[in-house]
Amino acid sequence: MQVEKFYYDNKIVRAFGLATILFGVVGMLAGLWAAIQIYYPAASLNLAATTFGRLRPLHTNAIIFAFVGNASFAGIYYSLQRLCKARMYSDKLSWVHFWGWQAIIAAAAITLLMGKTTGKEYAELEWPIDIAITLVWVVFGINMFGTILKRREKHLYVAIWFYIATWVTVAMLHIVNSIEIPVSALKSYSWYAGVQDALVQWWYGHNAVAFFLTTPVLGLMYYFLPKAANRPVYSYRLSIIHFWALIFIYIWAGPHHLLYTALPDWAQSLGVVFSIMLIAPSWGGMLNGLFTLRGAWDKVREDPVLKFMVVAITCYGMSTFEGPMLSLKNVNAISHFSDWTIAHVHIGGLGWNGFLAFAILYYMIPKMWGTTLYSKKLATNHFWLGTIGIIIYAVPLYWAGFEQSIMWKQFTPEGQLKFDFMQTVTNIKPMYWARSIGGTLYLTGALIMVYNIWKTIAKGRFIPNEEAEAAPLVKETSHKKEYWHRVIERKPVTMLVLSLIVVAIGGLVQMIPTFLVKSNVPTLASVKPYTPLELQGRDIYIREGCYLCHSQMIRPFRDEVARYGDYSKAGEFVYDHPFQWGSKRTGPDLAREGSDKNRRPDSWHYNHMYDPTSTSPGSIMPRYIWLLKNKLDTSSTPAKIRAMRTLGVPYPKGYDQIANADLMKQANQIAASLKKDQIETAPNKEIIALIAYLQRLGRDIQAEPKPVAINK
Repeated sequence: MQVEKFYYDNKIVRAFGLATILFGVVGMLAGLWAAIQIYYPAASLNLAATTFGRLRPLHTNAIIFAFVGNASFAGIYYSLQRLCKARMYSDKLSWVHFWGWQAIIAAAAITLLMGKTTGKEYAELEWPIDIAITLVWVVFGINMFGTILKRREKHLYVAIWFYIATWVTVAMLHIVNSIEIPVSALKSYSWYAGVQDALVQWWYGHNAVAFFLTTPVLGLMYYFLPKAANRPVYSYRLSIIHFWALIFIYIWAGPHHLLYTALPDWAQSLGVVFSIMLIAPSWGGMLNGLFTLRGAWDKVREDPVLKFMVVAITCYGMSTFEGPMLSLKNVNAISHFSDWTIAHVHIGGLGWNGFLAFAILYYMIPKMWGTTLYSKKLATNHFWLGTIGIIIYAVPLYWAGFEQSIMWKQFTPEGQLKFDFMQTVTNIKPMYWARSIGGTLYLTGALIMVYNIWKTIAKGRFIPNEEAEAAPLVKETSHKKEYWHRVIERKPVTMLVLSLIVVAIGGLVQMIPTFLVKSNVPTLASVKPYTPLELQGRDIYIREGCYLCHSQMIRPFRDEVARYGDYSKAGEFVYDHPFQWGSKRTGPDLAREGSDKNRRPDSWHYNHMYDPTSTSPGSIMPRYIWLLKNKLDTSSTPAKIRAMRTLGVPYPKGYDQIANADLMKQANQIAASLKKDQIETAPNKEIIALIAYLQRLGRDIQAEPKPVAINK
């Protein structure tokens, strides 16, 4: 058979690889800056763009989509060509994908620092960027499947299975979760509300972790680990079980982020059951990776690439054991809203994603420049700094999580809460100091990698088109009896369709009843739409990222009811686009902030936003002095009211034309209230709208009529 010569495209791999390094450092710097603000709020510089509420989404998006995203694309473009024995389907599409993705990253950074956010974790980007992501993702898919279809290799290797599942599932997750109604060029409201929005968001959020941070990285593990170790994958059949079981089970687990909330119990239970089941395929993949190193452990001592991979796979195993444990209701009652969750996330992010990204960079770059790594010693130093950094980062946060939860739940012998919330904050500041030290060590290691790779590139010569040869793929005229999965591997379109069916089942089972069965989200007659001023205030609350530190979901626990008020009901949130339940309590829950039990004077909120320590000594909340100066943009009010009407919020027809009149009437009342407390401010300031929103929280539910006992 005649052998064909062709060339692998290393230029696109180089581009994604260098982008990985750049955005990795930027994302880590943003994370460290945000971490310092937790114990030293003045580090925000009293600027709107650099507060924790805006830096934290920048950090998460930079790490997830810019760092890990670019690393995944670099690894996929490198491995896919070699596994298919074919150049990428289209060089032009490769570059459209690259520059389109970098433009999305730049747009994300700019808009997030401006406060343009949807308020949904890991899905904060506004609707024009969502559309751009969809288009670029389609380009990537065409290029990937075009390459697979023109391959010279008959069977699809396991890494390609994970790439296919990643593409189809991320497309599904992104489209469903991003359904929103635009209000302006950079403002939209989620199509879903309250309980339904929470379910869709964490179906997306958990599976963004699963199918953007896990499955593509598993594919890279299956390719690069055997290459680095010069050993075949331990078990082909285990990889089959790992793949199909993982993508089927993972999609069901999202509700474990919503335990003890207003989400229906049946949905919570499904999330718990499937989360526990996740241990089996996840650990199957981990063991398949580690057992691949049988007979090669002597290489681990010498090869920094393998060092990073071993710790990465170990962290994957730790995270995928801890995640199901955190989904157990008795454990989740302790961990949720605490720093324990943050520690868990970063074991996966720093250890699994970060270390595997470092490993593939150390593997690919010397090969593409036709040289060897400049310094194994520097790479080893990077490894140890990173490993120690992860430990110093995570362990204090585990401690902080336990301490927070214990202090939140303690009562005196007289039945009173033993600690106020501020005591739980100030008590764990040393842990936050330690966390930032761990982050600094990790970042230092990454900077050493930058130097090492720069020197490696300097001593080599880049190979833009790497020569290769292989026999063309011959169409089979007769089909011999073979293992069933081999048949699927020959048919990438079939693999795509089957993957879509497998991952769609869980979402459909969870969402259809929640949307169609009325009893899952009962209506409360006392719950009314927000006033125009409150709606504007809510948008400011979201813009400033307040939801990142404050929850609005009181769970049915004795301590939470005693501290905040009555537990939250599903019907309270029917007009919340998006929901604001939160996932972390750096500050106290605000679900009942405006209720009679918790209501504070308007002047308290004004002073609190000007200087939190003036009302709450020891507070780690930054100052929001610009809210006192910024003029409220009331020109957007009619469009917002119209959008809400489209979403089913029962504002009267034509109300958009008179909404601003009601807005100013309420604003004048708050301004008058502030004046009584010697605070002079114009009614058209943003602080007025924010106060209106905060004072509304929890007021509707306390008006819910109570049943009257009738004596017969």
